[in-house]
Formats: sequence, structure tokens, C-alpha cells
Amino acid sequence: MVHERGMRIDKWLWFSRLSGSRSEAQALCESRRLRLDGRVIERSCATVRPGSVLSFPRGDHVVAVRVNSLAERRGPSSEARMLYTPLLPSPARSPAYAAEAGREAMQPA
Repeated sequence: MVHERGMRIDKWLWFSRLSGSRSEAQALCESRRLRLDGRVIERSCATVRPGSVLSFPRGDHVVAVRVNSLAERRGPSSEARMLYTPLLPSPARSPAYAAEAGREAMQPA
């Protein structure tokens, strides 16, 4: 059986700029709030591979991405965005979220 090349999940999260620092990525892994292909991750040494699906809460929404590729370094954000494909719309970009935010802004205080 041939296994694809993999990378530590904390390192990949940092390279992809989905976490601000490697220690933040490690804390996310150890918080049991990160899922890799539906499996709860407890340690930052879990291996991520191209095709894997990651999901975790961020604020009051969920981030879900499919891993496109692995990285050799932490590059600029334009390069980091090529490492994954978002599977859920970002709430800031979602029309429903924008409409709700607009309604809240128009209500009297």
C-alpha cells in the first residue's frame, strides 16, 4: 500500500494561515475542537494529506476546508489560500449574513 506524503496538522494550519501562530494551532488541536475527516483531533502530531477535510469553530461560525496541497514554507496569504478550498461560505461574505448585519445596524438602539 502506498501512502501519500503528509504533514503535521499544526504546521499545515500555520502555513495555510488558518491560525496566527504554530502555538495557536497546537492549542486548537489539543482543545478537541478540530476535526480531520470527521475524526476529533486531540494532538498536534496528527497527519494531514491532500484531500483531507478539516473543520473547527472560529468565533460564532464554523470553518471547513479541503486540503489541496502541502507547503514547504509559510508564504504570503495569496500563496496560503491556494493550499485549501473553503467548503462553507464565510459569514462575512454570505448574503444572508450581510442582510442580517444590515438589519441589526438599522434597528434603533
